[in-house]
Amino acid sequence: MADSSLDVDEANEYIEEILDEISSVVIADRDFLENIMLGILAQGHVLLEDVPGTGKTLTANAFATALNISFSRIQFTPDLLPADVLGTSIFNEEERQFEFQEGPIFGNVILGDEINRAPPKTQAAMLETMAEGQVTIEGETRPLPQPFLVIATQNPVEQEGTFPLPEAQVDRFLVKDTLGQPDTDGKVELLRRRAARDESIPTASPVIEDPSIIDELQALPERIDVHEDLYTYMAEIVNLTHEDHRTEVGISPRGLQRLFEAARARALLEGREYVVPNDIKRISGPVLAHRLVLTPEAQVNEVDKRNVIAEILEEIPVPTIEGGEEPDAAEAEAA
Repeated sequence: MADSSLDVDEANEYIEEILDEISSVVIADRDFLENIMLGILAQGHVLLEDVPGTGKTLTANAFATALNISFSRIQFTPDLLPADVLGTSIFNEEERQFEFQEGPIFGNVILGDEINRAPPKTQAAMLETMAEGQVTIEGETRPLPQPFLVIATQNPVEQEGTFPLPEAQVDRFLVKDTLGQPDTDGKVELLRRRAARDESIPTASPVIEDPSIIDELQALPERIDVHEDLYTYMAEIVNLTHEDHRTEVGISPRGLQRLFEAARARALLEGREYVVPNDIKRISGPVLAHRLVLTPEAQVNEVDKRNVIAEILEEIPVPTIEGGEEPDAAEAEAA
């Protein structure tokens, strides 16, 4: 990836404008929107688990519009075939030859709606797109447009007609989060906004005029400094996920690397050129929890994976980084 001509302050201005624009369209917690932004900055994918009607499609479409890139929606169903997602060759009668017709996966922001309703074969086809940014059809490999972000939604696993996502596919999502239901004030604001417009569905406006700016934003986390002590801190977090009695499979080396990348993106979101321990603590739940495989006993007891990560974070001493004091401590000292 090419170096970015933006500095951290300039990038942060873009990020804040994008998030503000999304917030004007979607009634959602700011942390939720920032977690999706982490996926864009760290070139990862986002998994949302929610019931229908909470605004997931609107959120994905609003991000694509604000970023001024293409949006495509795939409705996953039990009878969906890989060719329905990736594309297929169609015979051109006039040219007397086969031509490839791109599937809906050929876009920048892809909303994979109810992805866990797709059969395993179609989910396997999605895995290559997410892992490699390419598709292989009839022996030919075709690159996907860049940037490429999958925002997938899944129904709660107890709903009828769902297929569990393969662990390898779940591991490809940078973050997993839940939009959830707005509180009373949020619902009132939702109605107020609806009353103020003529259309049923709100729309965002482009924030970025030149989509090449996205490449520069994605290049910037590579310039974010991470102290050596934080390497040890992240490694210790991952080590304890393997030792916890509630986990059957802990965080993989890939998951550790994604934690590192997400921490740098989190620092950029905060307008800093360096990572502090609080960046790691804030994103550990969304980045790590969904990668855990719980023991059968923990599953029966409905152990929350995020609680496992939160308790692990409580066990590990937080390193003191010069210039990277925890926000709460800094505020207390100032008071």
